[in-house]
Amino acid sequence: MGMSAAKLQVAGIESESIVDGPGIRFAVFVQGCPHNCPGCHNPGTHPFQGGSAMDIEDLFAQFKRSPLLKGITLSGGEPFCQAGPLAELARLVHSACKDVVVYTGYTYEELAASEDPAVQSLLSETDLLIDGPFIEEQKDLDLLFRGSENQRLIDMKRTRARGQVVLWQQ
Repeated sequence: MGMSAAKLQVAGIESESIVDGPGIRFAVFVQGCPHNCPGCHNPGTHPFQGGSAMDIEDLFAQFKRSPLLKGITLSGGEPFCQAGPLAELARLVHSACKDVVVYTGYTYEELAASEDPAVQSLLSETDLLIDGPFIEEQKDLDLLFRGSENQRLIDMKRTRARGQVVLWQQ
C-alpha cells in the first residue's frame, strides 16, 4: 500500500474567500481548537471530534483548480493542533508558487518557543501569521483580516530574517 497521504480533520472549506487574508484565497478551516475564546465566530470548530478526514493531496488538488487564487489560508479551529499535515500542505502550496496565511490563537512567541518539530515546520512554511486569541472586549469590525485589536499580522519572511517580529504592511 505504501505511505498513506497525511490526513487532516477539516471543518469546512471556502474555495474563494476574500476575507481570510490578501487576495482571493482557498481557506481551510480545521476541526479542533483548545482556546475556547468567548465570542468566537467559529465555535463549531472547537470539538476535536467531528469534521471530515481529508487527504492533503486531495485538498491540494482542489486548491490547484482555481487559477485566481493568491494562496491558501489555514484557519479553524487551531491549525497548530494539526501542524504536521498542514506543514505538508503548505509546502505543496509553496511549490505552486502561492502563499500561505495561518490564523492561530497562540501568540507568535508561544509558537516560536515550542519544541514540537511539526509546529516549527508549519511556522517555517507560513508567509503571513495572524496571531493571538480573539478577545471580545477588543473586537473591531474595521480591522483588516482579524477580529480583535490584540491580534497581529506578522510578516514571517521578514520576521525570520530579522529575528524579531515584523508586522505585515499591505
